[in-house]
Amino acid sequence: MSDNTAEGKSSNQMWGGRFASGPAAIMEEINASIDFDRKLYRQDIAGSLAHAAMLSDKGIISSEDRDKIAQGLKTILGEIEQGQFQFSRRLEDIHMNIEARLADLIGPAAGRLHTARSRNDQVALDFRLWVKEELQRTDTALTGLIEAFLERAGEHAETVMPGFTHLQSAQPVTFGHHLMAYVEMFGRDRSRVRDAIERLDESPLGAAALAGTGYPIDRHQTAAALNFREPTRNSIDTVSDRDFALEFLATASIAATHLSRLAEEIVIWSTPQFHFVTLSDAFSTGSSIMPQKKNPDAAELVRAKTGRINGSLIALLTVMKGLPLAYSKDMQEDKEQVFDAAESLELSIAAMTGMIRDLKVNAQSMRAAAGSGHSTATDLADWLVREAGLPFREAHHVTGRAVALADEKGCTLSDLPLDALQAIHASITDDVFNVLSVEASVASRKSFGGTAPDQVRSQIAWWRERL
Repeated sequence: MSDNTAEGKSSNQMWGGRFASGPAAIMEEINASIDFDRKLYRQDIAGSLAHAAMLSDKGIISSEDRDKIAQGLKTILGEIEQGQFQFSRRLEDIHMNIEARLADLIGPAAGRLHTARSRNDQVALDFRLWVKEELQRTDTALTGLIEAFLERAGEHAETVMPGFTHLQSAQPVTFGHHLMAYVEMFGRDRSRVRDAIERLDESPLGAAALAGTGYPIDRHQTAAALNFREPTRNSIDTVSDRDFALEFLATASIAATHLSRLAEEIVIWSTPQFHFVTLSDAFSTGSSIMPQKKNPDAAELVRAKTGRINGSLIALLTVMKGLPLAYSKDMQEDKEQVFDAAESLELSIAAMTGMIRDLKVNAQSMRAAAGSGHSTATDLADWLVREAGLPFREAHHVTGRAVALADEKGCTLSDLPLDALQAIHASITDDVFNVLSVEASVASRKSFGGTAPDQVRSQIAWWRERL
């Protein structure tokens, strides 16, 4: 049947959907990246300014053309920042949009800017610059979060709470010690951020399409102008590499996982059943039907955003996994994932920093819960080893019998009478009660990195010096 029939026209419309112009419109839709890569305008202009200056210094373009290009690019930068620039999807991407506008402003001299350069090394440069700047912002944000933890940990170096394993009461710890566990986590995140910056700190500019260029360019000059440590060393790898984006996403995913674990604890701790903490009104919401509710929505949203960030990592890993060298258009799909993850991570760190700073700690509830579940049982076992000379496995067995007796009587270990403990093992003396309180248990954990208040303060001081 001919496409001129009504059925043919209908099927074409169904195939085309909203693409009224048919295949050409579909190609424009799938090919255009300007809707998202316009974020790279500052990096694109900075790269072009450095490139034009180098071309002039090497005698590849005239100083007059360099000056026209520089003036035109600065005009474009102003137009974009003032919201006066007209982006065109027909021009595909940020590079062509800027180049076309430059031609409008300065005429034929604009055409000399692309000498010894390809969009392949241009986009690699722009994206590296953006990721580097984002990692630097992340470093600053993580430092602020760590500082918030150090402040609160210092306030609660002696505040006793239950320590958990399997979310069951295990041993008493201090809330300051618990908070310092997150300082360690976010400290590792900050270290990964800095490692990532170190690895990506190489300039792609001058790799051209994939093989370098025959022009006598100076890649070290442009690398220095753009604050890179040095230029990349292989032109094929340069235009096809997105490890820096993957590493950003991997680092973001690990940091988001830490944020999510913390968010989960805040959700649990803020329930009436725990009542360990109370979130400020700034980071809570109410219920449309239940007036008594105070929901930890900020913490829940931080927890949820981990899924988005992890998804971005998996998406880009999947895009890259089968690409032959060098550049492929598939790599256009890299930026939206990174942009979205960066926004989610920035917001999550900011929200968590605010929550930690505003958090009200209900120390009495923590203290009341600290002795639950016979949390000082290990202290009894240690006392039997230290004072009665029992092998630890025998001491463990004796302690287990004491725990069973306390369960039977519905009391804590410290509430058991001495004669009941001596009936379990004759070597137990009245001195044992000095170790069965949660305060004594916490104070005894003086090993390096332990929960004793002096150890917590020592770790806080170490981190403050490190920051």
